[in-house]
Amino acid sequence: MDNAVNQASIPRASLGGPQSAAAREICRGVVRVLAAHGLTALAELPLPNGRRADVVGIGADGMLWIVEIKSSLEDFRADHKWPEYREFSDRLFFAVGAEFPREILPGDAGLIVADRYGGEIVRAAPEIRLPAPTRKAMTLRFARASASRLSVLLDPTLPAEIGLRLGDA
Repeated sequence: MDNAVNQASIPRASLGGPQSAAAREICRGVVRVLAAHGLTALAELPLPNGRRADVVGIGADGMLWIVEIKSSLEDFRADHKWPEYREFSDRLFFAVGAEFPREILPGDAGLIVADRYGGEIVRAAPEIRLPAPTRKAMTLRFARASASRLSVLLDPTLPAEIGLRLGDA
């Protein structure tokens, strides 16, 4: 078989990240905010309940933050999945751009205002500590997703399924 055809037929695993340009810019700023608070971030992490968190940050102490990016008012109104992220994070935040109408966001979640250059936590999220088994499962999920994305950078010919086999973590 022709090597070029063979290589092209191998699906590529995703490196993660939001789809829209506006969400990507907010995501970049969120990653910088989390880093400033001592957390390492990963975008588009599949959760055990089948949902996908926009950004998950993990601290050196194992603290897990989930950040739900809302790039527009329409995005917020159309998406009602975010309450399902609470059971997998110690702190839950929304992240929006500067022009977003913040008064419509739920007050029981933190708030980050971000753009491509950085951002700021304008409202802290309440801390609700995860049970140990959930923390372990999320930490393994984070580690496996990170490793699979790094593996794709090291060898782009790896099958996409490598990044999707997170359910066994």
